[in-house]
Amino acid sequence: MTKSTIDFRSVNCGRAAPELLEALTTANTGTELGYGADTFTAALQTRLAEVFEAPVRVFPVPTGTAANAVALAASCTPFGAVYCSPDAHINTSECNATSFFGGGTKLVQLAGTFGKVSADALESAIATAGTGLAHKSQPAAVNLVQATDLGAVYSIDEIAAVSRVAHAQGLRVHMDGARFANALARLGCTPAEASWRAGVDVLSFGVTKNGGLLADAIVVFAPDAATSIGFHLCRAGLVWSKMRFASAQIIAYVADDLWLRLARQANAAATAIAARIEPIAGVTILAPVQANELFIDMAPAVLSNLEKDGILFYRRGPRLARIVCRWDTSDADVAALTGSISLHVAAAAAAAAAA
Repeated sequence: MTKSTIDFRSVNCGRAAPELLEALTTANTGTELGYGADTFTAALQTRLAEVFEAPVRVFPVPTGTAANAVALAASCTPFGAVYCSPDAHINTSECNATSFFGGGTKLVQLAGTFGKVSADALESAIATAGTGLAHKSQPAAVNLVQATDLGAVYSIDEIAAVSRVAHAQGLRVHMDGARFANALARLGCTPAEASWRAGVDVLSFGVTKNGGLLADAIVVFAPDAATSIGFHLCRAGLVWSKMRFASAQIIAYVADDLWLRLARQANAAATAIAARIEPIAGVTILAPVQANELFIDMAPAVLSNLEKDGILFYRRGPRLARIVCRWDTSDADVAALTGSISLHVAAAAAAAAAA
């Protein structure tokens, strides 16, 4: 089983950061009121208001899917439309959760590059949506995934451009920030600059994919967007009873910029892999490596040999590997992967030349 520890399948396969486990132990003393009326959850509101430099409402939730679906349900009507990338997590991987919790909310796919939504595509879609016509779904919100599901990072200008179009037509801007920390580490800006100052109304604040343990959050910047979230969460059974344990984790997550340090480590591992394999003939990286994911095209035999070497990853087709780096991906893991790729690509080339 030693080989199987070289794991690039998903951040969900990795460990929780020790600091967050320690926070759970610290919170596990005495008694506290339940369902968010505890001192930890009150402190979380203050702490994230400091992080984002603005008044916020914070709702800890068990999963990123819960954060996305409830945030969008509260931002829409049952006859509303949410615009998103075809590659967005809400479209590909959440089993119609947005529609379910939104009572029928529709997802509308928009063109863009590397999992992004473009401002021009959004503007065109809204213009032809039939706003005000009872026979048509009504534009309600736009979903931005940061970093995208193909590993790209929206620039602040790109977020602002989409937000301007959305707000001009009365739409909410929701950001799926499952990898918000990785994007922020890449951008080198403040959390405020990458969110509400660029026009984001509601953020699904990712913790689990960056060292967390069973906790994410909805962060609301626009006051009138928060009025029904609590009701949606309670009806869905998504309100923590012992919420202090979720809130304590998130407080520890942002303490002393831990979340950014963890994200930088994951990003750095992905960048190192890209730098080592880009020069190799027969290896093509299909999307910008701007966060902690790589999408690599290689011969099927090479992928099979990587698996035989005990390197775990997900295939996205006969030639495509998705490689995901975690906060605890080591230099040895990077070396094992890149060395194996180099070895097997060279062997495949030699075999082809001899044939």
